Amino acid sequence: MSPSFKLQCHFILIFLMALRGDSRYPELREAAHHDPFLLLSASLKRELAGEPLYRRALRCLDMLSLQGQFTFTADRPQLHCAAFFIGEPEEFITIHYDLVSIDCQGGDFLQVFDGWILKGEKFPSSQDHPLPTTERYIDFCDSGLSRRSIRSSQNVAMIFFRVHEPGNGFTLTIKTDPNLFPCNVISQTPNGRFTLVVPHQHRNCSFSIIYPVAIKISDLTLGHLNGLQLKKPSAGCGGKGDFVELLGGTGLDPSKMMPLADLCYPFRGPAQMKIGCDNTVVRMVSSGKHINRVTFEYRQLEPYELENPNGNSIPEFCLSI
Repeated sequence: MSPSFKLQCHFILIFLMALRGDSRYPELREAAHHDPFLLLSASLKRELAGEPLYRRALRCLDMLSLQGQFTFTADRPQLHCAAFFIGEPEEFITIHYDLVSIDCQGGDFLQVFDGWILKGEKFPSSQDHPLPTTERYIDFCDSGLSRRSIRSSQNVAMIFFRVHEPGNGFTLTIKTDPNLFPCNVISQTPNGRFTLVVPHQHRNCSFSIIYPVAIKISDLTLGHLNGLQLKKPSAGCGGKGDFVELLGGTGLDPSKMMPLADLCYPFRGPAQMKIGCDNTVVRMVSSGKHINRVTFEYRQLEPYELENPNGNSIPEFCLSI
């Protein structure tokens, strides 16, 4: 498969494969009939910017990046459904139940997950999320409307649902709130600039870019001095309390990705690397003793860069697959 064709197919495949490998949830069988990326259009966002509340029907497999009210009504038994929500990096997502008409006793369900699950992998990973995995699932059939509003811990969230009876369904309102110190982020775009700040908090924060990209780090502030080196089995920053690592892989979970480089000392860049993986992550590990900050720019690699890797890159791991 050529790199250019692989890039074109990547997002479609990742959603067709959503949930595969996670035995707790069904596979999505109707993805080929829908376009889950319709609402990622920047022009559509501009057109709707002045609307008081955007409304539309929710599909069995859907992806939304707009605030608004969304209604799902089954026209036949819909057994394998999910909707993915994504906001800007500096936003939380709130899912509010306006109306729910499902038969929990008959096998229907409606579950919110705090983050995303793709191909059986979670973002944020269990190592990076503030809640244990079991608390990241909120089941309507268990809690009812006692938890009418559910807010995510980062800029992504999703729902799983199954509705057997035609005419049943639910209505949700999706809103966003500002997040002053975003920790775990999935980028909406293949190009951008971001500053990740962890202020005196003992936590790990990951910024995920689901594209092969060139990363340029222009500023890094940490609480100690060490070195920058490619990851080796016997070396790295793992013994330090504060560091940034670059990860690459084909899945979503940063804890299952390949460590490519560690950055263990404060500097003013640029430090640049091309990472030809399907998913690239900038991950900061913080001890809580310092204010840690990293600023980076990223851009999607061109097809010719994937075909002819050179310079500061990792061809043996990602660019060759």
